[in-house]
Amino acid sequence: MGRSGPRRTSARVARPLYANYFEVGHTAFEFVIEFGDTYASKPRTCHTRIVTSPVYALELLDVLERAVRRYESRFGPARDRRSTR
Repeated sequence: MGRSGPRRTSARVARPLYANYFEVGHTAFEFVIEFGDTYASKPRTCHTRIVTSPVYALELLDVLERAVRRYESRFGPARDRRSTR
């Protein structure tokens, strides 16, 4: 991974979208992860849906955990919103 983000392996670059709203569902065979945004002045909207296998859902979890650890080692603890719910 480079300093500014993940390495690109394709000439096609995805359009970046901001997400502050997430939903996750699953069946015995797949995980469905939805990304969207929500603000006080408008309803929640989903703009991206990813469907993947449980094996790759675990890989995503591992990648996110490592990224958060690197972030926190560089910038300090991320605010844990779970403790304020």
